[in-house]
Amino acid sequence: MRPGKLCGVAMLVALTATACGGGGAGSTGTGSGASGSGGSGFPVKVADCKGAETTFTAAPRRIVTSNAAALEMLLRLGAGDRVIGTGFPPGKGTWKGDLGARAQRVPVLGKAVIPKEKLLGSGADLYIDTFAAMSRMGGAGDAPTEEEFRAAGIRHIFLASTACAPMAKSPQQDLSGVEGDITRLGAVTGTAQRARELVAGMREKVAAVRKAVGDVPEEKRPSYFFFDFDAGTKQPMAVCRKQVANAVLTQAGARNIFGDCDGAFTPVSWEDVVARNPDWIQLAVRDRGDAAANARAFDQAAAFLKSFPATRGLAAVRNDRFLRIGSERTTIAGVGNADTVAQIAHTLYPTRFKAAR
Repeated sequence: MRPGKLCGVAMLVALTATACGGGGAGSTGTGSGASGSGGSGFPVKVADCKGAETTFTAAPRRIVTSNAAALEMLLRLGAGDRVIGTGFPPGKGTWKGDLGARAQRVPVLGKAVIPKEKLLGSGADLYIDTFAAMSRMGGAGDAPTEEEFRAAGIRHIFLASTACAPMAKSPQQDLSGVEGDITRLGAVTGTAQRARELVAGMREKVAAVRKAVGDVPEEKRPSYFFFDFDAGTKQPMAVCRKQVANAVLTQAGARNIFGDCDGAFTPVSWEDVVARNPDWIQLAVRDRGDAAANARAFDQAAAFLKSFPATRGLAAVRNDRFLRIGSERTTIAGVGNADTVAQIAHTLYPTRFKAAR
């Protein structure tokens, strides 16, 4: 998927030009010079997945994020001091160093979905949704309506790479959707220069991978199963072609065994997994907030595959062709997606990277 392909259904920055223009995912029109709480970069217009626009005449000052994805982007953009709350908070060990320390200072408004009343009464002037239907993810009842958001003085925008992608016509095969989210949040928060730097860093890492493995034809790419261990083992959950993970795997030179299913996620059967016989399996456990706890979870996921009658005979299982990479690093949009691309590629193609040194 080329940069900008999410446009038309995705969130856009629409100034004198949009992110769908010739500048690709990194283009923000005349808004790219936004800084502080106002300035030459404003007004900024942002359209949701259905095209409804929200106008920003200045940068928001009190932001709430639905989960750790938008929170991480804001922290990396340098706008973290304006975040007054989040749902689905990151674990204590999710991010290292200063980034993790700053994340832990953000008030938690909900361990899962933020309750409707708490969100509307938060005093926020902006709410950033990672998904289009967070109310379905448990624990909060109905999400506020757009009328209720407006009555509370809260502007409501989405991360396009996760909220809008399932509605797009094309699959996610590169990180342009994630880059677009970072670029748009940079324009909205007046941190466009930092957004450009983050996107440039991601592109540099992915370009190095593409240089090493980009010439591998589709039919010769290792087949790859993203095993969402925490989604349950009775019936596996597949990541489909419109999920961010599909873009990560594609850029890493892997072939998603469920890259032919539409949407973002879908339940499949173990018979489906066995029939597609993956060369590699990612033990995608969700972060426990502690390295030791994560290690135990990875061990449990591997032990299940080795003992479960349907999977223990798979070559990937017999030969321990497992990648221990956290679920969030692959399925949730963020700067770290580029690092995951590199990690997967180095595991699948070690000789190619040795030859490039």
